[in-house]
Amino acid sequence: MLNKIGFIGTGIMGTPIVRNLLQKGFNVTVYNRSQQKAHLLEKDGAIFADSIKACVKDKDVVMTMVGYPQDVKEVYDKVLKYVDHTLLIDMTTSSPDLAKALYDKAKEKNCQMLDAPVTGGDIGAQKGMLTILCGGDQDAFNKAYPLFEAIGSNIYYLGPCGNGQHCKMCNQIAIAGALSGAVEAISYADRMGLDKNQVMEAISAGAAGSFQLSNVAVKAISGDFQPGFMMKHFVKDMGIADEVALSQDLRLEILEHVKKMCISLDDQDLGTQSLLKYYESVR
Repeated sequence: MLNKIGFIGTGIMGTPIVRNLLQKGFNVTVYNRSQQKAHLLEKDGAIFADSIKACVKDKDVVMTMVGYPQDVKEVYDKVLKYVDHTLLIDMTTSSPDLAKALYDKAKEKNCQMLDAPVTGGDIGAQKGMLTILCGGDQDAFNKAYPLFEAIGSNIYYLGPCGNGQHCKMCNQIAIAGALSGAVEAISYADRMGLDKNQVMEAISAGAAGSFQLSNVAVKAISGDFQPGFMMKHFVKDMGIADEVALSQDLRLEILEHVKKMCISLDDQDLGTQSLLKYYESVR
């Protein structure tokens, strides 16, 4: 069994993922660029590392959950210096092309590489109920499965490397439409003088029902804009999806419009439900 894990990136998603791994008996060493965030996990049983080298050397598995494709590239430029015959799992939502490039580099180091972005937000991470979308070799996926079971409830093997990222792009494209629909429904209900909470409850029980209505929209109505998933990361994801789609001569017009609205918002560190602020600003 693969038990010694090096985990890089202990933010909104990484922290609860590490806690669930620890609760399932895995030995986890953690590193984060902002070291205080990694130190906080020591009370849960994690081992603190003050460098990437200390985090990944002599580990069975290295897992990463960082911010942007450039962060992924920079982290793995360092990780690959210190690993050998290690299973590498990047859970960041990142570029499919970068996933393929890292897969090839990992092979040169006798390592296996999986791209395994997740969906479910901070709530799914806390409950150990993430959906995991995995690309890479079947053998590597089989080895990683016990780790995925510790943190997720819906685990999908999607084929060759890069396919996990492509599937996550499909997820983000769908969310763009659902999120904008949810906040437009709130804006309409507000303009018509309806009780917004009552409207959300009523339409969530019907054909319009979605996670965005039942969870994200409800937060927006209550004035809670704290991130379960940061707007700036959603903008990043939409940008990747749009770039990949355009490279294949596919125009995603709704995605592009939602991306423009999200980019226009002042505070990109708020949650995705802050898209409601766009509609409030154009009244």
